[in-house]
Amino acid sequence: MGILQARFWMRVAFATLLSSLMMITVLRAHEVQPTIADISIGAEQVELSLGWVLEAPVAGLNLEGIEDTNLTENAEEYDRLRALEPADLEAAFRATWPEIASQLTLESDGRLLELSIEEVNIPEVGDIELARPSQVVIRADLPPGEAGVIMSWPAAFGPIVIRQIGVENAYTAYLINGGESDLIARGGGDAETAGEAFVDYVGVGFDHIIPLGLDHILFVLGLFFLALRIGPLLWQITAFTLAHTVTLALGAMGIIQLTDGNLVVIESLIAASIVYVGIENIIARGLLPWRPGVVFMFGLLHGLGFASVLSDFGLGASNFVPKLIGFNVGVEIGQLAVIAAAFVAFGLLFGSQSWYRARIANPVSAGIAIIAAFWVLERTGTMDASGILSPFALLTEGGLPAVWTVVVTAGIAGILTIAVLAVSALDKLRDTIGGLSSFALFMAVVGTFTSGAFAMTAISVVIWILVIRLQSLGEMEGDTA
Repeated sequence: MGILQARFWMRVAFATLLSSLMMITVLRAHEVQPTIADISIGAEQVELSLGWVLEAPVAGLNLEGIEDTNLTENAEEYDRLRALEPADLEAAFRATWPEIASQLTLESDGRLLELSIEEVNIPEVGDIELARPSQVVIRADLPPGEAGVIMSWPAAFGPIVIRQIGVENAYTAYLINGGESDLIARGGGDAETAGEAFVDYVGVGFDHIIPLGLDHILFVLGLFFLALRIGPLLWQITAFTLAHTVTLALGAMGIIQLTDGNLVVIESLIAASIVYVGIENIIARGLLPWRPGVVFMFGLLHGLGFASVLSDFGLGASNFVPKLIGFNVGVEIGQLAVIAAAFVAFGLLFGSQSWYRARIANPVSAGIAIIAAFWVLERTGTMDASGILSPFALLTEGGLPAVWTVVVTAGIAGILTIAVLAVSALDKLRDTIGGLSSFALFMAVVGTFTSGAFAMTAISVVIWILVIRLQSLGEMEGDTA
């Protein structure tokens, strides 16, 4: 089969995959969702209304820096609680309330307030693979005077959005790793300025790419590893940016409705788009005529994924536009940081070599496609991620021991390097061994990155660079054809 035929059948197969995904009932991963806290401060009482996934604190999960509840020690207990009837879950929540209340605090005029549960509304059991946020209303008496309120939220409870309601110029805040709010005045007046809101959401957008957005990182890397020339890369990045900006805005403004049903389809299609990019990188020799258009279509999907993140935070009416723009800017900065890191580590050092594609670009693209194929199977429910696919679940969800991951892959790469230096005259063998080394070390980079061991990630990249350089010793070096 010729290259043109292979490209044609790849596009046909991908189109079939997309249409099939739209018809499949899919499952959503156990994503950590931010708690939404609406705080109302009256003359004598403060009321806190929490949109909260109660199973997490009841199970004792530590959600600090966690994106998926499957990564926590008590994940099995969390899953068990998801299947409880509302009355049983409420009883379990009230039983653990004293411990929870010792970590969640409200303070006014230097005094801790005594919190009491006024209301608990828990939805009926539905799809236990989907989070079911409950509504908890907590009240506390305020001391006399006009002193404001400080809310403290533990990092173990995950991210939280705090919104003061019932006043003009209301206070808002987003605490990604817990901490204390600023002093919230009883009468309002603590609203963020447009500039503050913009800066805050630049951070939210960047955080969604680095470190939380592995799927978006792999897609952007797929764009980079097609070709090093600025022209092809610029066309792709422009198409992707324009597309995701459009659907991000439409989704955030509610013009496109995002529900649990269509979000799981979108997440599956995003994974499929990464598979396509990775495979086409290997088959194509440069920017194909249809590539920017395809990237634009994929960008529309990724924009809806970004919009779903914003919907979790509840942008609110205050400073809506600065928050939206700030989030998009943060996403762009994150994407450019990924490209810059890849260029410095590999493009700048090895991009001019004739073996760059065989030893770096193609094996990385293969790794990207394989990881994304796992996501397609997982997100569509085609295969259970706890079965034969469990190594990929550990790889992409931070379950691998970072140090051992680096030691093992470095050992493999070291053995391969010794082998290639022993038979240095065989260029084809150099390419094969170099490709295997890059594939293994790329997987190590992914595994250490998702585990949050960023120092180990950096060490893996340094080892990767040294290995590729050592394997090229003694051969003729020249520009890429």
